[in-house]
Amino acid sequence: MKPTVLLILTFFLSFSFIGNREPEKMQADEEKLFIDINSYRRSLKLPEIPYSPKLTRVAQIHAADLSNFPPTGKCNMHSWSGKTEGSACCYTGDHKHPECMWNKPQELAGYEDKGYEISAMNTAPNVDWLNQWKGSPGHHQVIINQGIWKSMDWKAMGVGIRGGYAVVWFGALEDPGKPVR
Repeated sequence: MKPTVLLILTFFLSFSFIGNREPEKMQADEEKLFIDINSYRRSLKLPEIPYSPKLTRVAQIHAADLSNFPPTGKCNMHSWSGKTEGSACCYTGDHKHPECMWNKPQELAGYEDKGYEISAMNTAPNVDWLNQWKGSPGHHQVIINQGIWKSMDWKAMGVGIRGGYAVVWFGALEDPGKPVR
């Protein structure tokens, strides 16, 4: 096979598998947050949200991106640096371009629907991420399907925690994966 053809074939094959890669194994703190969110929802008589390998992959990538390249200026924690996996995206507080965030699960993991993210930063040891989000009305509403999220029926959830950043992605499309304990 000619070297040029082999190089082109290698290039296309490497990109065809990007969306199919499995997430890293959930770390203990990620698994705990996943379980805590579902326990909290059960206490409110809300259904548990199933584990999503694809949304977990996006959450883990984004938490690492935030940790390594924190957003600056008008860009908030829903922004992406473009220096790791995925394209650069500056998500601003006016929410003028929500597709910047919503489309990341499709771009990075092949999730066939929009994704919705909550994120937080905290460098304290043993952070209680769920309680931090309970204290933020906008984030809390996503977790418990209130406000503008009332009509959403979450069918998938993924969690990523890296270097003082926690990210949880929610989706309305099922993404069967191995359940978390």
